[in-house]
Amino acid sequence: MTADAAGYPSVMVRKLGIEEELLLFDPESGEVVPAAPSVLKQFREHGPGRRRARVATDELDHELFRHQLETRTDPVVRVTDALDQLIAARRTAGEAARAAGLAAGACGIVPLGGDRSVVTPNDRYRDMVDTYGEIARTGGTCGMHVHVDIGSDEEGVAVIDRIAPWLPVLVALAANSPYVDGRDSGYASWRAQVWGRWPSAGPTEQFETVAGYREVCRMLLDVGAARDPGMLYFDARLSTGQPTVEVRVCDVCTDPLDAVTIGALVRGLVETAAAEWADGRPAAPWRAEALRAAHWRSSRFGMADSLVHPLVRELRPAQEVVAALVEAVEPALAGAGDLDLVRGRLERAVNDNGATRQRAAFERAGAVRGVVDDLIARTEASWQDHDSRPESL
Repeated sequence: MTADAAGYPSVMVRKLGIEEELLLFDPESGEVVPAAPSVLKQFREHGPGRRRARVATDELDHELFRHQLETRTDPVVRVTDALDQLIAARRTAGEAARAAGLAAGACGIVPLGGDRSVVTPNDRYRDMVDTYGEIARTGGTCGMHVHVDIGSDEEGVAVIDRIAPWLPVLVALAANSPYVDGRDSGYASWRAQVWGRWPSAGPTEQFETVAGYREVCRMLLDVGAARDPGMLYFDARLSTGQPTVEVRVCDVCTDPLDAVTIGALVRGLVETAAAEWADGRPAAPWRAEALRAAHWRSSRFGMADSLVHPLVRELRPAQEVVAALVEAVEPALAGAGDLDLVRGRLERAVNDNGATRQRAAFERAGAVRGVVDDLIARTEASWQDHDSRPESL
């Protein structure tokens, strides 16, 4: 294997892209505010798109509710580029929010309160609330979606079937939503529990073929569990309109280095699963009930307790399960140039993920308001002060 001038392996590496959902906070009260129209107005009038040709990181989108924004990166090969673009996207959102007198924060669910009932004036969103009622009205959560290139729908379905038991490990690593409505939920990722209320959300059993995948999608649409293909909220799905597998299980991460580390792991899982499929190795069968139990445990405890080990199918210490994940995808991580980053970041994440940082902020402040202040400060620091990279990058 040769390397280019920057030290990256000169092999074909799948591109990845990251979407993030952010909350809009009133920095005075710490509550969320339904002010996305004001932020988007500031962005349209003063954003970078007026000065140069726009790229994905220069775009902001609305979400289901007006207290949210969505950002995205372009598809990239190198993790360094993913990090740079993620920071640029946060800068776009953060500067527009500040211009409107607000602050953008990266957190999986609303920690303190505020007006979360104002639906974005969009026929699709209004119909979602009318159809799904309280599930939709409480659905203003913020996730991180990772897209990874696939060569065909057949490869994509094979990947989805094989990565399912590893996705709960990503839930635990990314857990960043312990506080809701001013109290500790008792969960490391309460967002995961709220998100799982959607009738099409959650883990899936093996589809085996593209026809099998399409048939499940058709049935869910026919019975109204999803109003359109964009509402097929599987933990991993074939993306609508893009040649990617989209993994949707993770809370948005406050630290962008955590986000790109998880992005690298998702790419490693996709590459590893695709290679197994190409070699004719069958996917290990899993019951949906067992997958849901593994997801629940990861959502409940994050990295603070034992997790379901996908290979032995028993509880093991979180550190051991994370190490097994890295070992399972190590050749793919090495081939993409991501191995050092992942190893370095995960050594810390075992004891210090988003949920533990939020709870540490609560201990310092003695109130959830202190958690919000910390989230805002760390989110803004991620795009204001991120001038240097770890040596592993």
